[in-house]
Amino acid sequence: MAMALEGIKVVDLTRMAPGPFCTMVLGDMGADVIKVEQPGGGRMAVARGLPDSADARRRAAFSAVNRNKRSIVLNLKNEESQKILLKLCAAADVFLEGFRPGVVSRLGCDYETLHKLNPRLVYCSLSGYGQDGPYQNLVGHDINYISIGGALGGIGTPDGRPAIPNNIIADYAGGGLHAAVGVMGALLARNTTGEGQWVDIAMSDGVGYMLAAMLSEYFSQGIVPKPGAMVLNGAAPYYNVYKCKDGKYLSLGCIEPWFWTDLCTALDRKDLIEDQFNEDNWPRVIAELEQIFAQKDREEWWTMLESAGDVAVAKVYSIDEMVEDPQNIHRQMVIDVGEVNGETVRQVGFGPKLSATPGSVRSLGPIVGQHTKEILGEIGYAAADVKRLITEMAVEAQ
Repeated sequence: MAMALEGIKVVDLTRMAPGPFCTMVLGDMGADVIKVEQPGGGRMAVARGLPDSADARRRAAFSAVNRNKRSIVLNLKNEESQKILLKLCAAADVFLEGFRPGVVSRLGCDYETLHKLNPRLVYCSLSGYGQDGPYQNLVGHDINYISIGGALGGIGTPDGRPAIPNNIIADYAGGGLHAAVGVMGALLARNTTGEGQWVDIAMSDGVGYMLAAMLSEYFSQGIVPKPGAMVLNGAAPYYNVYKCKDGKYLSLGCIEPWFWTDLCTALDRKDLIEDQFNEDNWPRVIAELEQIFAQKDREEWWTMLESAGDVAVAKVYSIDEMVEDPQNIHRQMVIDVGEVNGETVRQVGFGPKLSATPGSVRSLGPIVGQHTKEILGEIGYAAADVKRLITEMAVEAQ
């Protein structure tokens, strides 16, 4: 079966989470992704401690962000390795890099160089703050980008400091998904223009982009979202989380009046129906609902409320509960993708469900340098040349 990005070749020079997630998305849709790695796996591999071969293969196999990729190790401080990278890019459709501005120029793979070499190449730079502006050279991580992007300031409780979410907002959504959308848009535009272009992705931009609705309210009405003080971040009783008797939580999303009415009816508290939009009474209503939900375990409430008309309710899951949920299993968001050392490998499934060209896992994540010899052979290097490059430490191979 054909795949959406079948025939698209991607050279991935990124290291940290956003870039590999972007190329995972492209690989899931059929792209041939070549992961260009550092000798020894780079600083992250050293920080973990170098694993033995069996452990290395297990780590690689379970790494969803590295599936559907091939690995080549290039020592880009070596001039001949830089030439190899240029040969890869000459035949590629997409090049992705995740360095701070200026680094790629020192490595000989800046946009101007690669565009001249391959005008059809879509060149994507993925960084914290983008390729220009006063913050372009600042270091950072997800927590910094969601701060500048405006998200962190609105997450938390009214009387506490901002609550730090896991690194899914800037790294994976604002960075990786944002980049994947940009790359696919540039590939589509290439069908018309005949040329590639430079896709400049800043994680801080991506965070701000996802605040479209909140920024619209701010620009039109001057509303600044405060932690725990807005309808959608904890102030309203009908859009909130409640602790149950067993210490687990339920989330309510009863925005529509009929959802709220069905909830109050199921709880035998019809007297609360009229308080839905009375903001002065919200603290009292929240306190009363907290007392009510504390009387039963989460599963008891779920069994009762999921069948009590239209009540927007869900169980707040930990990750181990998420993977066992029947909806997630039915939607194939947890999939078995193969075996390593006799052990079944489970991974996250595919977010986008394409009916005619669905995603697939065609290969598990490679160990560092697993495909170096194969890839060099594809771009014209004879076996003797490959052996010499390995001896000269220009490349590494398994």
